[in-house]
Amino acid sequence: MLNRTLAVVATVVTLLAGAAPAALAAGATTGSADFRTAVRAPAEARVTAAVLDLDGTGREPVVYGDDTPYDTASIVKVDILASLLLHARDHRRALTARESALAQVMIRDSDNDAANALWHSIGGAPGLASANKRLGLTSTTPGTGGRWGLTRTTAGDQIRLLSAVFGVGPTPLDTASRSRIGTLMTEIAADQSWGVSAAADSGWALKNGWLMRTTTDLWDINSVGRVTAGGHHYLVAVLSNGNASMPAGVHLVERAARTAVTATAAH
Repeated sequence: MLNRTLAVVATVVTLLAGAAPAALAAGATTGSADFRTAVRAPAEARVTAAVLDLDGTGREPVVYGDDTPYDTASIVKVDILASLLLHARDHRRALTARESALAQVMIRDSDNDAANALWHSIGGAPGLASANKRLGLTSTTPGTGGRWGLTRTTAGDQIRLLSAVFGVGPTPLDTASRSRIGTLMTEIAADQSWGVSAAADSGWALKNGWLMRTTTDLWDINSVGRVTAGGHHYLVAVLSNGNASMPAGVHLVERAARTAVTATAAH
């Protein structure tokens, strides 16, 4: 059922992708109103993007919109894997064959059973919080009661996490761990390859998240990763909620990713 749903989404997004996003107007700020206008966000939806040019001189991301918390949905699976790898290194061991297999399907196929198992392995919410402190995340609150998908995070914090994987210089993750996460993020199932990849003109690595909130019937749609565009490598995080449907949210996230990367490249 999930694959059929995602296949429909992929078809709809392909049909809609021909419309180029509006550029941020000359003199516009990165504030919420300007960005919402540029990406044609529906009135009920909220969206924030953050971009870091790895080939630029700055070390802080440019944030478009309000950098306030959103539900992670399945993008937290990157964080779970990073936490697992830190935990294993602390105990001077490699991942077990089972852990490796679970990590692969958790990232590649967004398998929730695998995420449940590895969430337990890292010690749940306290384990994620401990790892995030080491990774430099300051605005991420783990979900409680085993509800890892309701972890709350900001676009800026997601760039900090991506920097620990793809950034330059030393990070709490060792080289092998960074390579493992980065490689898995290039092997995403074809029907889940939407999102920040829309801003790439060549390579990308990503993880997406999608969740319909039963209290509102509206969708959280998120995408984080690294893209290559115009010869530069960018870390990109786009978070959104209040989407009327999954296809509408995917389309909004892709418009936001293209707009944010284009604006960052122009400056």
